[in-house]
Amino acid sequence: MAYRKLSEIVMELEHPQQSDRFVKMFRDAVREGNIDAIELKERFTLPKQYKRRGGEGSYERQARDMVFEATPKSEKWIGQAKDDLSKISTRGGRSKVVPSLETVESGEVDFKALVEETRRNMESKYNRGQQLGSSRKQRGTKKK
Repeated sequence: MAYRKLSEIVMELEHPQQSDRFVKMFRDAVREGNIDAIELKERFTLPKQYKRRGGEGSYERQARDMVFEATPKSEKWIGQAKDDLSKISTRGGRSKVVPSLETVESGEVDFKALVEETRRNMESKYNRGQQLGSSRKQRGTKKK
């Protein structure tokens, strides 16, 4: 069985400014069970250059490295993720393509990925609301 490091894959990205997005997508895939991986103690520096608001210069961030099994399923996921990232424009500050009917129809955004993201966001908001309501109910606080 072959194993690879997340840091190796990040260095192979076509656009280094998207390395933070790729790491987030990768960690989400591990959490959801799409990729089998383990976290390492060591960290690696993301190739993305961050700029300070109102300040001079740039800085870098680090992420925890991971080791994953290089299976056809994981390689397919990585290829799809790289393809999805290549569809996103990297010009200017806000580099995300704004979802609209035109961008969905033209294929600039992955509709299925946006559906999953929307479901996750809605589920998260619903759970936060339920948690807030139940915590208020347990406390029994009443404002007059």
